[in-house]
Amino acid sequence: MIWKKILFIFNPVAGRSQIRNYLLDIIETLSAAEFKVVCYPTKGRGDARRLARERLDDYLYIACAGGDGTLDEVVSGMMENPNKPFVPIGYIPAGTTNDFASSLGIPSDMRMAAEIIAQGKTFRCDLGLFNETDYFTYVAAFGLFTGTSYETPQELKNQLGHFAYILQGASELGKIRAYHMHVNAISEKDGEEHIINIEGEFAYGMVTNSKTVGGFPNLAVKGIDLQDGLFEVTLVRMPKNPLELSEIFMKLGNPDFDSQMLISFQTSEITLKSDEIIAWTRDGEYAGAHKEVRLKNCHEKLKILVPGDMASP
Repeated sequence: MIWKKILFIFNPVAGRSQIRNYLLDIIETLSAAEFKVVCYPTKGRGDARRLARERLDDYLYIACAGGDGTLDEVVSGMMENPNKPFVPIGYIPAGTTNDFASSLGIPSDMRMAAEIIAQGKTFRCDLGLFNETDYFTYVAAFGLFTGTSYETPQELKNQLGHFAYILQGASELGKIRAYHMHVNAISEKDGEEHIINIEGEFAYGMVTNSKTVGGFPNLAVKGIDLQDGLFEVTLVRMPKNPLELSEIFMKLGNPDFDSQMLISFQTSEITLKSDEIIAWTRDGEYAGAHKEVRLKNCHEKLKILVPGDMASP
């Protein structure tokens, strides 16, 4: 028997640390599919990225278990590998929200997710490039609630799940402020390229390639396709009163709701400049503070293992 090698990186403290209860099941599932499983538990932030960058050679697949941040690290590390093998990635969602897995139809049940890896059906997904050096799988964001994910204590996440984010976000409502932004983007409509130039005061902005963000389905942009070479951009104007704030949340949950409080469009490349240094996140993790951020869509650059009905032809 010729064993296929798979590198399995897992975050032992993601979510409610449930990976510990399913680790043997996952390894047995992959072994039954004739995989030789090499396991690495992460020990802290940046560890998964380093492992993917340094240990990827000679593996048929790389798999990871954790939250969206763990997947982000694995993808970034793989892209930094000097040999650039671009092997398919298997994802076992074990975090609190798992937006990207939900968009791809990957189940939250870890044993079922391992079965999907074993079946080996690949989906070619767009990947985001952040300031030419980092990558994101589904969202880059600034402003209101941007700090919620990485500022929410892990213990609170483990105890309350997604509700922890809501509690942390509610504590930030009194901190709403505007950022003066200059936005330049390239958009295509009816086969023609258009340049978008926007200037204004925005409380929040996100550039996404996902059907859910923050665990909430539906976004302000309709017709989301994870492999069309386009990001969905949502810019939220500064609310002046509770009525406008309520209007924003209604629009975010219902693309058909008409509101002047949000600007939304699709683009393959976008630059956002602010008058001051502001914090950004990539896939829910802190991405540093910047005055200028350049985001590019790397069309179908990421290969990820998905259920059969989601696989690319």
